[in-house]
Amino acid sequence: MPPPPELQVRALVEADVEAYKTLRDHVLARHEEAFTSDAATEAQRNATSYLARLGADASGSYTLGAWSGARLVGAITCERDPRRKVRHLGHIVGTMVATDWQGRGAGRELLEALIERATADDELHLLTLTVTAGNQAATRLYQRAGFTRYGTLPRAIRVAGRFFDKDLMLKNLR
Repeated sequence: MPPPPELQVRALVEADVEAYKTLRDHVLARHEEAFTSDAATEAQRNATSYLARLGADASGSYTLGAWSGARLVGAITCERDPRRKVRHLGHIVGTMVATDWQGRGAGRELLEALIERATADDELHLLTLTVTAGNQAATRLYQRAGFTRYGTLPRAIRVAGRFFDKDLMLKNLR
């Protein structure tokens, strides 16, 4: 399915941090079992605390956003560790799509854009991510993009007294 024509994907910048926090708070509150962070704690954070995630430091981390006009409807982050021995690894975190945009191709567009950018980075060789076990839509998205499961962390998160496993996935870039 092609993305809606009004969807634009680009790297987020410092000026986008408020829109990022708004999207993050919205998605965390509606899909707590999908994220390691909890909605109540994250809602208390100041928007500027996310600047490093948006690439406002020298770590090499960045966040891509999917925009419909002036509204941020999705985001995906690639985190990088500054330590030399693990600089070849990129960790995909915080993949999120606004509830009314789910199933419309925004997640796929974000993931494809991140993989394209990661592949262009000669230093990156491997992407990793975790996905809540049983989240079939997300798992299918990642599998279609070439990710494979290499393990499961049992009882990785607990939401309202219920435990959820996290599947560990990776994609070799080189």
